[in-house]
Amino acid sequence: MEQDIKHRLLKEYFGHSAFREGQEDIIDYIMSGRDALCIMPTGAGKSVCYQIPALAADGVTIVISPLISLMNDQVTGLIQSGVKAAYLNSSLTSGQYMRALDNIRSGKYKIIYVAPERLMTESFLAVCEDIDISVVAVDEAHCVSQWGQDFRPSYLKIPDFIDKLEPRPVVAAFTATATSDVKDDILRILRLHDPFQITTGFDRPNLFFSVMKPKNKSGELLDLLAGRRESSGIIYCSTRKKVEEVCELLKANGYAATRYHAGLSETERRQNQEDFVYDRSTVMVATNAFGMGIDKSNVSYVIHYNMPKNIESYYQEAGRAGRDGEEAECILLYSPQDVRINKFMIDNSEPNPELDTQQQAAVRELDYKRLKYMTIYCTTNDCLRGFILKYFGEKQKSYCGKCSSCLTRYETKDATIEAQKIISCIIRAGQRYGRKMIIDILRGSKNDRLTSAGLDRLSTYGIMSDSSENSIRSIIACLEENGYIVSTEGEYPVLKILPASSDILKGKTKFEIKIPKERSGKEKKPDKKESSGGFSAALYEKLRALRGQLADQAHVPAYVIFSNATLEDMCRRMPTTDEEFLRVSGVGRKKLEFYGSKFMDVIRQNIPENK
Repeated sequence: MEQDIKHRLLKEYFGHSAFREGQEDIIDYIMSGRDALCIMPTGAGKSVCYQIPALAADGVTIVISPLISLMNDQVTGLIQSGVKAAYLNSSLTSGQYMRALDNIRSGKYKIIYVAPERLMTESFLAVCEDIDISVVAVDEAHCVSQWGQDFRPSYLKIPDFIDKLEPRPVVAAFTATATSDVKDDILRILRLHDPFQITTGFDRPNLFFSVMKPKNKSGELLDLLAGRRESSGIIYCSTRKKVEEVCELLKANGYAATRYHAGLSETERRQNQEDFVYDRSTVMVATNAFGMGIDKSNVSYVIHYNMPKNIESYYQEAGRAGRDGEEAECILLYSPQDVRINKFMIDNSEPNPELDTQQQAAVRELDYKRLKYMTIYCTTNDCLRGFILKYFGEKQKSYCGKCSSCLTRYETKDATIEAQKIISCIIRAGQRYGRKMIIDILRGSKNDRLTSAGLDRLSTYGIMSDSSENSIRSIIACLEENGYIVSTEGEYPVLKILPASSDILKGKTKFEIKIPKERSGKEKKPDKKESSGGFSAALYEKLRALRGQLADQAHVPAYVIFSNATLEDMCRRMPTTDEEFLRVSGVGRKKLEFYGSKFMDVIRQNIPENK
């Protein structure tokens, strides 16, 4: 019976005939009354894992989320799908908040999204005493950990809130990124009871990963966007100033761009976010203050104009592309200056008031360690997808075929002599200097700091004067990546040798590096419009226009009506009856009632020309 219920609910409300990886197992355990800890990548369908049990249960499901934008998106989408839902957060006036509490008490909603700050208020606790709560879902559960990248003290109130509920409901925690330490914190702090634990895999097969090292970032950005003028995308910058510069650059070149950072008023941030979500602006230029909880499904690219501080943040931000399952690109524009900016930001970040001095120092060291891995990602010639998966403790292949490293033609070069020179220089400099100083020594720089320290008298001074700084930097990165040297963590990292390096020095081990082959010409990227995937591009544009009109009338984002993937499936199936329309991926019974006849009218009008 449960098998029938969950599949029926999936199709009726969400329009899908099959679950994604891991979803069915999670739903089964939650519906059986067992706690759960679920680590699923952005875009893997976490919300369905608690929404299906919520619809199947007699009581109410409470979803705890720190993200106002996510609550708004989720509730809007649920209502469009025929689910009674609401949210409680600071965006409501006092009158709206009290009306929402009355509606909860009278049993009007099945799913209620609540900000963690609201959990322990007297008014909300009083309502919770009067209703049957079947499940408490904790979204962004990594926020409970002081060792995570997004620690929020308000999350520490969640266990106290759960303790006040009688009887205790099922508790299910969800997150997209969690190292083993963060995972242990979630289990311990939320006091999960014998939870079902699952990591569905961090891989997002529809995402293409690329790292570029342009000499002129603004020029490279304009080149990248030239073929994406109609596509929806996000460009992340490390500072407010850079957001302003990039946004102005795009506007000056005719792009419908908007901006988002903490220096703007709340009113402007809300308006700009709404313009992006509703496709009035196709490009969002933002700091990392933007994006958490944005459920915009049609983002086809995410470009990082600057390197983020850690892999966790990068993967979460890049993962905002391709949430509809369509092919999408994640591009990072790297320069060594990005590393210096991130170190400055780590050193000058606001101290966490919840931590003592010793803990603050430990967190800073951890931030430096994360930054080191992020830097290696940007400089490696190995598979980028594999690097990310390995970072999160997952097995990886050496070739994915969908990243810039795997698709770049490399040739292997024997760099044993260069490696010996670098290792010797580190030793002769007393293992007391960072990579910039080691490079300066090797290249024979005459800067004051080097000469005043007497480093120009070392035997390794100038022995690589014919090599560029970038080439030496690449070899150092490769030596570090392969365990021959290490860069210490902290504000002033220094290079130190590891035992394995002695085999290179003695000539027992050959050291090889991969270098890109020269290209004969600029490769042409495939144009999405050249291939319509087996459907009529003309019909697709007509359905897209209809979707836009209906979205404007309903005051909701276009993707809430139907995703791009659903429109494409309509074009392939060409449904003209209710039964056929329900077979389209992403069409549930409520969507059929709301929109079916309008879309089928357009399809019928276009059948002759498509034959």
